[in-house]
Amino acid sequence: MISHQTLKNIMNDGLLSFPVTDFDAHGDFNARGYQARLEWLMPFGARALFAAGGTGEYFSLTLEDYARVVQTAVKTCEGHTPILAGAGGPTRTAIAFAQEAQRQGAAGLLLMPHYLTEAPQDGIAEHVKQVCRSVDIGVVLYNRGQCRLSADVLEHLADTCPNLIGFKDGVGDIENMVRVRRRLGDRLAYLGGLPTAEVFAQAYRALGVPVYSSAVFNFIPATAMKFYEAVKAGDDATISHLLDTFFLPLLEIRNRKAGYAVSIVKAGARLVGHSAGPVRAPLVDLQPEEAAELRALIEALPA
Repeated sequence: MISHQTLKNIMNDGLLSFPVTDFDAHGDFNARGYQARLEWLMPFGARALFAAGGTGEYFSLTLEDYARVVQTAVKTCEGHTPILAGAGGPTRTAIAFAQEAQRQGAAGLLLMPHYLTEAPQDGIAEHVKQVCRSVDIGVVLYNRGQCRLSADVLEHLADTCPNLIGFKDGVGDIENMVRVRRRLGDRLAYLGGLPTAEVFAQAYRALGVPVYSSAVFNFIPATAMKFYEAVKAGDDATISHLLDTFFLPLLEIRNRKAGYAVSIVKAGARLVGHSAGPVRAPLVDLQPEEAAELRALIEALPA
């Protein structure tokens, strides 16, 4: 098992990503396709991968599906890339999935929101504590949706949960992010987690959040790495060119329909010859004309 500190160090530098989950034509998990996807992506150098995360359609997976996804990811990437597994939903469900991830050898967890139920800060904190205490592996908290924590509560959780090692922000509340970063310092690893994180990468780096997870790594991994290195080096020319010619036009397609943040990634994977099959309901796939627009954006990228 990777130590908490080692996993935290891994996430303090380098590009992260969350592979899509492969389904066959019937919507069932395709383990061979998923293994092939991970084998294709590994050489591009992501520091860690989030299996069965939001883009991996965690919300649609049964516990049996989930066990197979995490097991496949861990076995395929063993000795090369650490795997953090998504877990979320109601507290006892999140615990069951978290414990399964540990059984399957995941290096850590990405604790996603408890979903629909609104809850007070102390209730969310108790949810996080119970999940953290149910496993020994490191936990990264995903601040998103109904799970939005203040700096005070996050500091309390860091004090009481030794295996809480990271904070991934998917909200974009700059004031709270500044408070969190100033209050907790280097106690946690900080990750940008807004959809299409590249658009926010420069701003978040200025806030002390140098690392983010990339969705487009799923279909243009070389470009995703190039963009990350440009942000790290302060290469404004490369950043501006890719934002204007690829990422901002990508957002125009993505924003047309709820759930397209996942659908557009699966469409991209299919367009570059690494199809992951369809999305599961309640998501829907891109329309053919939208996929054609995405193809044009991909083909216009430098070789």
